[in-house]
Amino acid sequence: MSGADRPLLQVEGLGVSYGKVEAVHGIGFDVAAGQIATVVGPNGAGKTTTMAAIMGLLPACGTVRFAGREIGAMPAEERVAAGISLVPERRELFAEMSVADNLALGAFVRRRQGGSASDLEQVYTIFPRLRERHRQLAGTLSGGERQMLAIGRALMARPRLLMLDEPSLGLAPLIVIEIFAIVADLKRRGVAVLLVEQNAHAALQLADQAYVLESGTVVLQGAAAELARNERVIASYLGLRAATEVAVGDRP
Repeated sequence: MSGADRPLLQVEGLGVSYGKVEAVHGIGFDVAAGQIATVVGPNGAGKTTTMAAIMGLLPACGTVRFAGREIGAMPAEERVAAGISLVPERRELFAEMSVADNLALGAFVRRRQGGSASDLEQVYTIFPRLRERHRQLAGTLSGGERQMLAIGRALMARPRLLMLDEPSLGLAPLIVIEIFAIVADLKRRGVAVLLVEQNAHAALQLADQAYVLESGTVVLQGAAAELARNERVIASYLGLRAATEVAVGDRP
């Protein structure tokens, strides 16, 4: 496979255990450059564990390749420098620091490369509210603004792959629509996205490729539009139409 044809992220045989409990069982999936891939499934399926393993935050077996390079032994900080950023479910902002200072920390791993001022301007262009609140303490922001700040901080590392863990969690429907529109815009800017999301309706509308994870195993995979019509997926994860389904709009 040539470099041009190779997926940006390749996961093969990934396994993660907590003591004697195997949380993820030899799963595999790809994320192409400029693509949104989503992983859906019930709570406890291993979605967050999978993302943490890809980020190097948990010991894992199997193979993780990024841009053709095996990164399984690479520490998390080096993975960020290589072009992978994770926005965790709990966002993990520094509440007593300003918006601007939280964003500056996002560029820390590439502090010697320069260009952080232009990156900050780009983040403020994507998230105008962060510009308005740049002096405000992160802990005083609304839930939607905190999510914007978490994504903005991740973007300050110039990721080629952005991993989002439950970005809609705890947010009002209108804010979810705004966040998902921003994710679609990131794809248009050339950033690949791996999305873990409980709102399967919205995730399958937004994504190009989808994987269904159950009990630590990928049980279904394919084009997101096809999985959205799959009877098993409809019965297990879709049910009634989600509030954001229509508003998310056209597939990017």
